[in-house]
Amino acid sequence: MKTKYPLLLVHGLGMKDCLLWRSFGRIDRILRIQGYQVYTSDVDAMGSIENNAAQLKAEIQNILSLTGAEKVNLIAHSKGGLDAKYMICHLGMANCVASLTTLCTPHRGSPVATGILRAPKILLGLVAVCVNGLFRLMGDKHPDSMTACRQLQRVQGELDFDTLLINEKVYCQSFSATMKRGRKKADFVMQIPLMFSRYMEKGVETDGLVPRDSAIFGVYRGDVMEDSVSHAEMVDFMVADKKRDKIYAFYSALCEELVQMGF
Repeated sequence: MKTKYPLLLVHGLGMKDCLLWRSFGRIDRILRIQGYQVYTSDVDAMGSIENNAAQLKAEIQNILSLTGAEKVNLIAHSKGGLDAKYMICHLGMANCVASLTTLCTPHRGSPVATGILRAPKILLGLVAVCVNGLFRLMGDKHPDSMTACRQLQRVQGELDFDTLLINEKVYCQSFSATMKRGRKKADFVMQIPLMFSRYMEKGVETDGLVPRDSAIFGVYRGDVMEDSVSHAEMVDFMVADKKRDKIYAFYSALCEELVQMGF
Protein backbone atom coordinates (compact mmCIF):
# COMPACT_ATOMS: atom_id res chain seq x y z
CA MET A 1 0.00 0.00 0.00
CA LYS A 2 3.10 2.23 0.45
CA THR A 3 1.35 4.86 2.59
CA LYS A 4 0.28 3.73 6.05
CA TYR A 5 -3.29 4.83 5.32
CA PRO A 6 -5.31 4.63 2.06
CA LEU A 7 -5.45 7.67 -0.22
CA LEU A 8 -8.74 9.29 -1.18
CA LEU A 9 -8.76 11.81 -4.03
CA VAL A 10 -11.58 14.34 -3.57
CA HIS A 11 -12.75 16.23 -6.65
CA GLY A 12 -14.01 19.78 -6.90
CA LEU A 13 -16.98 21.63 -8.35
CA GLY A 14 -18.28 20.36 -11.68
CA MET A 15 -16.15 17.22 -11.72
CA LYS A 16 -17.62 13.73 -11.83
CA ASP A 17 -16.68 10.21 -12.91
CA CYS A 18 -19.20 9.70 -15.71
CA LEU A 19 -18.69 7.51 -18.78
CA LEU A 20 -15.36 8.65 -20.29
CA TRP A 21 -15.13 11.72 -18.06
CA ARG A 22 -12.81 11.09 -15.12
CA SER A 23 -12.58 13.56 -12.23
CA PHE A 24 -8.82 12.97 -11.85
CA GLY A 25 -7.99 11.79 -15.35
CA ARG A 26 -5.40 9.01 -15.14
CA ILE A 27 -3.85 10.22 -11.87
CA ASP A 28 -5.48 7.58 -9.66
CA ARG A 29 -4.50 4.80 -12.07
CA ILE A 30 -0.90 6.01 -12.24
CA LEU A 31 -0.68 5.98 -8.44
CA ARG A 32 -2.16 2.48 -8.25
CA ILE A 33 0.43 1.23 -10.71
CA GLN A 34 3.07 2.68 -8.39
CA GLY A 35 1.68 0.59 -5.55
CA TYR A 36 -0.57 3.02 -3.68
CA GLN A 37 -4.02 2.11 -2.42
CA VAL A 38 -6.09 4.87 -3.99
CA TYR A 39 -9.79 5.66 -4.04
CA THR A 40 -11.59 8.49 -5.82
CA SER A 41 -14.52 10.33 -4.30
CA ASP A 42 -17.95 10.28 -5.91
CA VAL A 43 -19.57 13.17 -4.05
CA ASP A 44 -21.95 15.43 -5.98
CA ALA A 45 -20.33 17.59 -8.62
CA MET A 46 -22.69 20.48 -7.90
CA GLY A 47 -23.54 19.87 -4.25
CA SER A 48 -23.29 22.30 -1.38
CA ILE A 49 -20.37 22.02 1.05
CA GLU A 50 -22.61 20.59 3.78
CA ASN A 51 -24.17 18.02 1.44
CA ASN A 52 -20.86 16.89 -0.01
CA ALA A 53 -19.25 16.70 3.42
CA ALA A 54 -21.93 14.23 4.52
CA GLN A 55 -21.39 12.14 1.39
CA LEU A 56 -17.63 12.25 1.89
CA LYS A 57 -18.02 11.05 5.48
CA ALA A 58 -20.00 8.02 4.28
CA GLU A 59 -17.36 7.24 1.65
CA ILE A 60 -14.55 7.36 4.19
CA GLN A 61 -16.44 5.15 6.63
CA ASN A 62 -16.93 2.64 3.81
CA ILE A 63 -13.22 2.71 2.92
CA LEU A 64 -12.23 2.17 6.55
CA SER A 65 -14.66 -0.74 6.77
CA LEU A 66 -13.32 -2.34 3.58
CA THR A 67 -9.63 -1.90 4.36
CA GLY A 68 -9.55 -2.17 8.13
CA ALA A 69 -7.50 1.04 8.21
CA GLU A 70 -7.90 3.52 11.05
CA LYS A 71 -7.58 6.64 8.92
CA VAL A 72 -7.27 7.96 5.37
CA ASN A 73 -5.11 10.54 3.63
CA LEU A 74 -7.19 13.10 1.74
CA ILE A 75 -5.85 14.82 -1.38
CA ALA A 76 -8.51 17.34 -2.32
CA HIS A 77 -8.70 19.57 -5.38
CA SER A 78 -10.58 22.87 -5.47
CA LYS A 79 -13.94 22.84 -3.61
CA GLY A 80 -13.17 19.30 -2.49
CA GLY A 81 -10.86 20.83 0.09
CA LEU A 82 -13.74 22.87 1.52
CA ASP A 83 -15.95 19.78 1.66
CA ALA A 84 -13.19 17.91 3.51
CA LYS A 85 -12.58 20.73 6.00
CA TYR A 86 -16.28 20.96 6.85
CA MET A 87 -16.51 17.19 7.28
CA ILE A 88 -13.52 17.08 9.65
CA CYS A 89 -14.57 20.07 11.72
CA HIS A 90 -18.33 19.64 11.91
CA LEU A 91 -19.08 15.96 11.30
CA GLY A 92 -16.76 14.40 13.85
CA MET A 93 -14.24 12.92 11.42
CA ALA A 94 -10.97 14.35 12.78
CA ASN A 95 -9.95 10.97 14.17
CA CYS A 96 -10.48 9.32 10.78
CA VAL A 97 -8.21 11.61 8.74
CA ALA A 98 -4.42 11.43 9.01
CA SER A 99 -3.66 14.23 6.55
CA LEU A 100 -5.43 16.73 4.34
CA THR A 101 -3.64 18.10 1.29
CA THR A 102 -5.55 20.78 -0.63
CA LEU A 103 -4.67 21.63 -4.22
CA CYS A 104 -5.88 24.98 -5.59
CA THR A 105 -8.68 25.07 -3.03
CA PRO A 106 -10.48 28.44 -2.69
CA HIS A 107 -10.16 28.67 1.09
CA ARG A 108 -10.99 32.38 0.81
CA GLY A 109 -13.20 32.09 -2.23
CA SER A 110 -12.88 32.79 -5.92
CA PRO A 111 -13.38 36.12 -7.73
CA VAL A 112 -14.99 34.16 -10.55
CA ALA A 113 -17.81 33.01 -8.25
CA THR A 114 -18.21 36.57 -6.99
CA GLY A 115 -18.46 37.84 -10.57
CA ILE A 116 -21.00 35.21 -11.61
CA LEU A 117 -23.29 36.15 -8.73
CA ARG A 118 -23.45 39.73 -10.02
CA ALA A 119 -25.54 38.53 -12.96
CA PRO A 120 -29.32 39.16 -12.88
CA LYS A 121 -31.11 36.87 -10.44
CA ILE A 122 -33.59 35.68 -13.08
CA LEU A 123 -30.74 34.59 -15.36
CA LEU A 124 -28.89 32.90 -12.49
CA GLY A 125 -32.05 31.02 -11.53
CA LEU A 126 -32.61 29.72 -15.06
CA VAL A 127 -28.99 28.65 -15.43
CA ALA A 128 -29.09 26.92 -12.03
CA VAL A 129 -32.14 24.89 -13.02
CA CYS A 130 -30.42 23.73 -16.21
CA VAL A 131 -27.12 22.95 -14.49
CA ASN A 132 -28.80 21.06 -11.65
CA GLY A 133 -30.85 19.03 -14.13
CA LEU A 134 -27.77 18.13 -16.17
CA PHE A 135 -25.75 16.98 -13.18
CA ARG A 136 -28.70 15.06 -11.75
CA LEU A 137 -28.64 13.06 -14.99
CA MET A 138 -24.90 12.55 -14.45
CA GLY A 139 -25.50 11.03 -11.03
CA ASP A 140 -25.68 13.89 -8.52
CA LYS A 141 -28.10 13.13 -5.70
CA HIS A 142 -28.63 16.69 -4.45
CA PRO A 143 -27.28 19.20 -7.00
CA ASP A 144 -27.48 22.78 -5.77
CA SER A 145 -25.28 24.88 -8.04
CA MET A 146 -26.56 28.22 -6.71
CA THR A 147 -25.67 27.44 -3.10
CA ALA A 148 -22.31 26.03 -4.16
CA CYS A 149 -21.52 29.22 -6.08
CA ARG A 150 -22.51 31.41 -3.14
CA GLN A 151 -20.26 29.39 -0.85
CA LEU A 152 -17.33 30.06 -3.19
CA GLN A 153 -17.58 33.87 -3.06
CA ARG A 154 -14.42 35.79 -2.22
CA VAL A 155 -13.82 36.43 1.49
CA GLN A 156 -11.02 38.16 3.36
CA GLY A 157 -9.04 37.27 6.48
CA GLU A 158 -8.73 34.08 8.51
CA LEU A 159 -11.65 31.70 8.62
CA ASP A 160 -12.65 30.42 12.06
CA PHE A 161 -12.98 26.90 10.87
CA ASP A 162 -9.48 26.94 9.35
CA THR A 163 -8.06 27.64 12.80
CA LEU A 164 -10.20 24.89 14.30
CA LEU A 165 -8.99 22.34 11.77
CA ILE A 166 -5.32 23.24 12.12
CA ASN A 167 -5.68 22.69 15.87
CA GLU A 168 -7.10 19.21 15.27
CA LYS A 169 -4.90 16.10 15.04
CA VAL A 170 -4.84 16.31 11.26
CA TYR A 171 -1.76 17.30 9.27
CA CYS A 172 -2.86 20.05 6.86
CA GLN A 173 -0.90 21.33 3.88
CA SER A 174 -1.78 23.25 0.73
CA PHE A 175 -0.51 23.97 -2.77
CA SER A 176 -1.40 26.66 -5.28
CA ALA A 177 -0.86 26.90 -9.04
CA THR A 178 -0.24 29.81 -11.37
CA MET A 179 -1.49 30.09 -14.93
CA LYS A 180 0.24 32.39 -17.37
CA ARG A 181 -1.13 33.93 -20.54
CA GLY A 182 -0.72 31.48 -23.42
CA ARG A 183 -0.61 32.01 -27.16
CA LYS A 184 -1.48 28.52 -28.38
CA LYS A 185 -4.97 27.94 -29.71
CA ALA A 186 -5.26 24.88 -27.48
CA ASP A 187 -4.93 27.14 -24.45
CA PHE A 188 -7.84 29.40 -25.43
CA VAL A 189 -10.53 27.64 -23.38
CA MET A 190 -8.32 27.78 -20.28
CA GLN A 191 -7.62 31.47 -20.84
CA ILE A 192 -11.27 32.52 -20.51
CA PRO A 193 -11.55 32.07 -16.70
CA LEU A 194 -8.02 33.48 -16.33
CA MET A 195 -8.97 36.72 -18.09
CA PHE A 196 -12.21 36.98 -16.09
CA SER A 197 -10.38 36.34 -12.80
CA ARG A 198 -7.77 39.01 -13.57
CA TYR A 199 -10.52 41.42 -14.59
CA MET A 200 -12.12 40.93 -11.16
CA GLU A 201 -8.83 41.25 -9.26
CA LYS A 202 -6.04 42.94 -11.19
CA GLY A 203 -2.46 41.96 -10.45
CA VAL A 204 -3.34 38.80 -8.52
CA GLU A 205 -1.54 35.53 -9.33
CA THR A 206 -4.12 32.85 -10.05
CA ASP A 207 -4.61 29.45 -11.68
CA GLY A 208 -7.52 30.94 -13.60
CA LEU A 209 -10.10 30.38 -10.87
CA VAL A 210 -8.35 30.46 -7.48
CA PRO A 211 -5.94 33.27 -6.48
CA ARG A 212 -2.73 32.22 -4.78
CA ASP A 213 -3.64 33.88 -1.46
CA SER A 214 -6.92 31.97 -1.41
CA ALA A 215 -5.16 28.61 -1.81
CA ILE A 216 -3.05 29.09 1.35
CA PHE A 217 -4.03 26.82 4.23
CA GLY A 218 -2.15 24.93 6.93
CA VAL A 219 1.46 24.36 5.86
CA TYR A 220 1.60 26.26 2.59
CA ARG A 221 3.96 24.56 0.12
CA GLY A 222 3.82 27.08 -2.73
CA ASP A 223 3.00 26.39 -6.38
CA VAL A 224 2.90 22.78 -7.52
CA MET A 225 5.55 23.59 -10.14
CA GLU A 226 7.25 26.52 -11.83
CA ASP A 227 5.46 25.90 -15.13
CA SER A 228 2.15 27.53 -15.98
CA VAL A 229 -0.63 25.26 -14.65
CA SER A 230 -4.35 25.94 -14.85
CA HIS A 231 -7.01 24.93 -12.33
CA ALA A 232 -8.29 22.19 -14.63
CA GLU A 233 -4.84 20.91 -15.61
CA MET A 234 -4.16 20.02 -11.98
CA VAL A 235 -6.61 17.14 -12.36
CA ASP A 236 -5.33 15.98 -15.75
CA PHE A 237 -7.96 17.80 -17.82
CA MET A 238 -6.93 19.23 -21.22
CA VAL A 239 -3.21 18.92 -20.49
CA ALA A 240 -0.38 18.84 -23.03
CA ASP A 241 1.62 15.60 -22.96
CA LYS A 242 4.83 17.20 -21.70
CA LYS A 243 3.05 18.95 -18.84
CA ARG A 244 0.97 15.86 -18.03
CA ASP A 245 4.10 13.91 -17.08
CA LYS A 246 5.11 16.71 -14.68
CA ILE A 247 1.68 16.68 -13.07
CA TYR A 248 1.86 12.91 -12.60
CA ALA A 249 5.32 13.37 -11.11
CA PHE A 250 3.96 15.94 -8.66
CA TYR A 251 1.31 13.54 -7.34
CA SER A 252 3.87 10.74 -7.08
CA ALA A 253 6.25 12.97 -5.13
CA LEU A 254 3.40 14.12 -2.88
CA CYS A 255 2.46 10.54 -2.04
CA GLU A 256 6.10 9.62 -1.42
CA GLU A 257 6.31 12.51 1.05
CA LEU A 258 3.30 11.13 2.90
CA VAL A 259 5.11 7.80 3.13
CA GLN A 260 8.20 9.49 4.58
CA MET A 261 6.04 11.34 7.11
CA GLY A 262 4.50 8.10 8.33
CA PHE A 263 1.05 8.71 6.87
